[in-house]
Amino acid sequence: MKFAAFADRAAAIEAESADLEIVDMVTDLLVAADDDLRTVARFVQGRVFPAHDSTTLDVGPTLCYEAIARAAGPNVSAADVESRLADLGDIGAVAASYDFGGQRGLGAFGDGSAGDLTVAEVERRLRELAAAEGPGSQETKLDVLFGLFNRSSPEEARYLARIVLSEMRIGVGEGTVRDAIAAAFDVPHEEVARALQVTNDYGLVAEIAREEGGKGLADRRLEIGRPVKSMLAQAGTVADALDDWGRVAIEWKYDGARVSVHYDGDDVWLFSRNMEDVTDPLPEVVSFVEDHLDAPAILDGEVVAVDADGTPLPFQEILRRFRRKHDVAKAREEVEVEFYAFDCLHADGEDLLDRPLVARHERLASLLDDGVTRRWITDDPDEIAEIEAESLAAGHEGIMLKNPESAYTPGRRGKNWLKRKPDVETLDLVVTGAEWGEGRRAEFLGTFLLSVRDGEGFETIGKVATGITDETLAELTDRLEPHVRGQDGKTVDIAPAVVFEVGYEEIQASPTYSSGYALRFPRFLGVREDKDPADADSLERVERLAEAQ
Repeated sequence: MKFAAFADRAAAIEAESADLEIVDMVTDLLVAADDDLRTVARFVQGRVFPAHDSTTLDVGPTLCYEAIARAAGPNVSAADVESRLADLGDIGAVAASYDFGGQRGLGAFGDGSAGDLTVAEVERRLRELAAAEGPGSQETKLDVLFGLFNRSSPEEARYLARIVLSEMRIGVGEGTVRDAIAAAFDVPHEEVARALQVTNDYGLVAEIAREEGGKGLADRRLEIGRPVKSMLAQAGTVADALDDWGRVAIEWKYDGARVSVHYDGDDVWLFSRNMEDVTDPLPEVVSFVEDHLDAPAILDGEVVAVDADGTPLPFQEILRRFRRKHDVAKAREEVEVEFYAFDCLHADGEDLLDRPLVARHERLASLLDDGVTRRWITDDPDEIAEIEAESLAAGHEGIMLKNPESAYTPGRRGKNWLKRKPDVETLDLVVTGAEWGEGRRAEFLGTFLLSVRDGEGFETIGKVATGITDETLAELTDRLEPHVRGQDGKTVDIAPAVVFEVGYEEIQASPTYSSGYALRFPRFLGVREDKDPADADSLERVERLAEAQ
């Protein structure tokens, strides 16, 4: 395909605003691409390489401006290009505003004259540019770009500049190309989506769809050493999880960096959430995998920075390791890391993406003899709150909530993985009653009745029993016992004297408590030492918060 033809179609797509029309136009472009299908499927998104390939052009704006200036003529400087960009706001429009084609230099002639550029040649020259390294590489890159711009028409230059700087901006995203592949080659959307998940290569998937149809797409498998996108989580609540799934798989949520581990039995590759190769900066993780993994596999997990005692450090500390390309040994001394695996995508030749979460975790535990994230499965909100309290006490961020029956869907942010949403609000509530605990907590008050202020009195709104350590229960018992007004069995009546700060997920209308409201999943956060019962939150504020949900 002539690059001019690609540019013309890109311009037509850019001029269209309707999503369905854009899909149709990209469909026609893919059908017309012929031998250049792989490249066109990438170029239309502003890509030169597959998404899984960490190769980059390594061309910054300054180098691109200089190449445009050189092709535009001796009276044009990179500063002129940058000034025009400030006026036009688009590097493509800037490139299209110059009259190229009359300059001479090492890259001026290439393999043809102006107007003869093909998609294949542009792709080949850009790959040559990406491969340039070492002394003189910047001048080589400049010569290649100059040669391409010097042979470009204004419309070709517009899209060449955008591809070079990954700023295509014609309204074509990954979903558009996915739908266009399905339409162009009459294959099921779900097969295209599935093949894209395991390959991360729109060009390859387009070609397979055309040459092999749906069966060819269905046959694609994960490949060790080729990264895939991570499955993503969205914010949610314990209430959401229990309502939707019944039982919930709970994991500690680490304040680290997501890492995908690929091991073929001999070699280890580590990839970040963005599919960047981070093997070299994390040699101890490589050693850990080699020592503890028993078979070829692809694992999903988290790398956490820790201090000398193993206490988790903030996320910024792990970034220091990720960004270190030189003197890794020194960086390793400064920041230690630990790896926690929580999922298994592939094991010993078998893809596990469609297996339920619980089955994948069992396979993970059978492969890895250390470093597997603990997981609990429960339908008890009190147990979930206790697990979260343990996670926070250990220095982690909280908990993840996962559907035990869910498949692993690379790159998707669905409702099967939830990051427990932090308490949006807190309430300052008065303790007006309690119950003695059981078992090892029998000597402590363990469940506390909470009330809101209503005029001169107090109305009940719920009970809190979670998020409290044994040590804190002992302190609260000592503090509240002097205010006990009466006892009936294990239940005690307490005079309003102590104010708790309480977090919650939701306020519901409820006849159970005299306020008419109840807190879903309340959590004890602390005692408000600065507040008397008269300063506690009012029923009016509770009503406002409930209405605002």
